[in-house]
Parts: sequence; C-alpha cells; structure tokens
Amino acid sequence: MPEGDTVWQAAKRLHDALAGQVLVRSDFRVPRYATADLSGRRVLDTIARGKHLLTRFEGGLTLHSHLRMEGAWKVFGSGERWKGGPGHQIRVVLATAERSAVGYRLPVLELLRSTEEERVVGHLGPDLLGPDWDAELALSHLLADPARPLGEALLDQRNLAGIGNVYKSELCFLLGVTPWLPVGALPADRAAKLPALARRLLEANRERVVRQTTGLRGQDLFVYGRAPRPCLRCGTSVRVADQGDGSQERPTYWCPSCQAGPAPPPGSPQRWRDRYHRTPR
Repeated sequence: MPEGDTVWQAAKRLHDALAGQVLVRSDFRVPRYATADLSGRRVLDTIARGKHLLTRFEGGLTLHSHLRMEGAWKVFGSGERWKGGPGHQIRVVLATAERSAVGYRLPVLELLRSTEEERVVGHLGPDLLGPDWDAELALSHLLADPARPLGEALLDQRNLAGIGNVYKSELCFLLGVTPWLPVGALPADRAAKLPALARRLLEANRERVVRQTTGLRGQDLFVYGRAPRPCLRCGTSVRVADQGDGSQERPTYWCPSCQAGPAPPPGSPQRWRDRYHRTPR
C-alpha cells in the first residue's frame, strides 16, 4: 500500500497539474457517479491527508480518493498517450485544456461536499506530512494501548497518519526493537524520539523516486524486503513473518540480532522470499 510520502507526491502532481485551472472534461467511470459532471468548475487544490487524497473544486465540492494497494493517479499532457493500465481500469478523468489527470484502479472514489471532508478523514491521527502534525499527540495515541504490538500501533492511522508497512519495519529497526514488542515496553527514551524519527523519514523521502532510509549507497532499506539476506549492520539473516489480526496480516521484516523483543511464536508461518520490489512512485 502506498505510504504517506507516496500519497504526498500524488497530491503534489495533481495540484501542480490542475490547481487554478478550469475543467473542460470530467468522466466518472463508476456507476455511483455515472451522471456527475464537474466540467466548467475551477480546481482549487489537492491535498494529502495521511493516505487519503482530497481534490477540491469551486462550488464547495471535494473528490476523495484512496490508492490502497493498486490505485494510481497519472498526469498527462494534451495529446499524450495515457499509460497506466488498460482503459477498463480507469475510474475517473479530470481534464483541463493542457493536462489530464487519470485515476486508475481507485478502490475509493467519493464526491462529497467540502464541508463533509471530516467524515472521511476526521478519524485520522496527526498527519506526519501535514500542517496538523503534533508529535506529543501522536505519542499519546501510540501509548494509549500499552499492550498492543508496536508494529500494529504504527500502522493504525488513528494514532498517526502516513506510516505503512515499509516504514513500520524500518522504524522498528532504527529503534532497535521488534515490531512485536508491546508499545508499553518500548524504553522511554526511544518512545520519546519515535514521532520525530518517523516524520524525518517521511520528509526525507517525499521528493524521492526511490525510498531510502539507510544513507548507504546502493542500499535503500535496512530490513524491509531483505529476507533472508544479511543485515546491513550485523550480517545476521533478516527474517520475515506476517503480523496482524488475521484479517489484515502484513509481511514484517526484522533482524533478530539488532532488534530486541519478542518475535512470532514458534510454529507461526514465516516467509523467506523477498517481497520488496523497487518501483518508481
């Protein structure tokens, strides 16, 4: 699933292409909005809120979208061939005289009044890349359930918005603890620096095509996607196992030597193949 930095990039592309321009065409290819037409409306802005995108139009309308696992927004110049997937995967087209924004495979697409935006994003915690960022509030949210595994708490967008599976694994490595460590067992000094560290990682990557957390040439990530290759710090084989509540289990990577704390219980399924694929965002 795209993470906060990826969604921030998508918002910037949409904003740069459409903001201030009048739509000459809108084409919704989902039954719910088959008759909706935004042509003639000026685009005000596009912002990212955690992993959500909000595109606002004059007249008090907002288009809410979420990329989830497969969705993507592509921007094309006038006359440029669209490249993002077959035509049947297009869910919406927003076009000005010079640019076309095409939404592919968007699982969440909702047209609502701008005054109703809180209904779709009001549940989110402080946004790591947003103007509402509040490190103390984010930390208090994380610590509110001390028995919860740290990895699960980091993925809960109600605690803080923008962290996905990659940053979950990388943050736990940088903190020196496993993702299964209960939040309440995280040493106080590491807990105190967690929000700032998370924000620093996302800010450093929001302008990059390939996400990088290590600062090492040719090595983008410390543990995510590296099983069973050697840990970049100690040489121990990186491990991977599913973490989650059963309905939303995610592959989780960690170094058993560099990271202290519990690991999956014996006999739990562990996956050793490398599931990380470097793709432009």
